[in-house]
Amino acid sequence: MTLTHLAAASANFGRDLDEAYAQITRLVAEARTRDVKLLALPEAALGGYLSTLHTDGDGPDSLPPIIDLDGPELRRVAEIAGDMTVVLGFCEADGGTRYNSAAALTGDGVIGVHRKVHQPLGENLYYEAGSVYETFETPIGRLGMLICYDKAFPEAARALALDGAQVVACISAWPSSRTAGASDIAEDRWTKRFNLFDQARALENQIVWVAANQVGTFGSMRFVANAKIVGPGGDVLATTGTEAGLAIAGVDLDDALATARRSMFHLRDRRPDTYVTEAPVHA
Repeated sequence: MTLTHLAAASANFGRDLDEAYAQITRLVAEARTRDVKLLALPEAALGGYLSTLHTDGDGPDSLPPIIDLDGPELRRVAEIAGDMTVVLGFCEADGGTRYNSAAALTGDGVIGVHRKVHQPLGENLYYEAGSVYETFETPIGRLGMLICYDKAFPEAARALALDGAQVVACISAWPSSRTAGASDIAEDRWTKRFNLFDQARALENQIVWVAANQVGTFGSMRFVANAKIVGPGGDVLATTGTEAGLAIAGVDLDDALATARRSMFHLRDRRPDTYVTEAPVHA
């Protein structure tokens, strides 16, 4: 049995890049002591998320700094990562266009990028939407990435599974409910949805799911944490719960996926000829 140790971080990141580098350095060092080969950090780890998603006020009080794929910010994270594969979120610059993006990188540089496709509430006022789901080879195997609200759409994770993903890293800045929040964040309805989506996406695609999330607060946002590793049977292998920290699990990827798919292989047993791809129009 060959175990690959995977980690997902529950951590708070704001606008200060020097603080972000220091925190990434600490998290990578902690993960390295546990022989972690893949570490997922939250959405917007470099520069922070929007301070609000409310569309009935003045909007965010500031926007994240824009970062080029070949700029010094990601090069610095690559140096910190070394032989570890690190996934993290940032505000990507492409000409004059902003994207809410995730990058996977090692000490050799960026090896994959995902631009968030699904935009909740007023996020589209500040970012353009991505349009592509693709996987790529990494030192730990075939990896796909999603960002936050992307995981609420089964088609997004399914597209990655069909492209050969063994592992999907889904990084988030997932907040608690604004309209009916619970005093105990563990009981918040958006916390429960966050956790349900993680388990469902892993189970229906029979893949390993690595979910990172922000914790604490930023502006009007209160994040639900609950970073976790989910096995291909939908079983939670490790979780931070509502606390900051790392969820770490060792998984034999080839064996875990083969075992999950031995008798019931969801990708093989699909019937795409029967699926409606567009909502019907009713008179």
